[in-house]
Amino acid sequence: MLIVFGASWPAQIIKTCRVKNPQGKSFVFLYMIIFGYVCGLASKFVGGTWRGNWVIYLYILDILMVSTDCFLSHYYQARLRRMEAAMENK
Repeated sequence: MLIVFGASWPAQIIKTCRVKNPQGKSFVFLYMIIFGYVCGLASKFVGGTWRGNWVIYLYILDILMVSTDCFLSHYYQARLRRMEAAMENK
């Protein structure tokens, strides 16, 4: 699941960079996914199965990709708001 679900995030990051419009994106959903990955990662450490477990790297990679998409979405949303405010002031 981590591999297949994680494979979709690079495409989503590219789409976010290309479109530069995060309208319709659910930040609550993104934060829930990050929280789920963090919980999965924490379970490896709490369970004591972290030594030599390559799944930890998948969790970290997926967290980084979702966080990147979330950051870019916030950035582009703030940029759109600034542009709309500038248009209203003219």
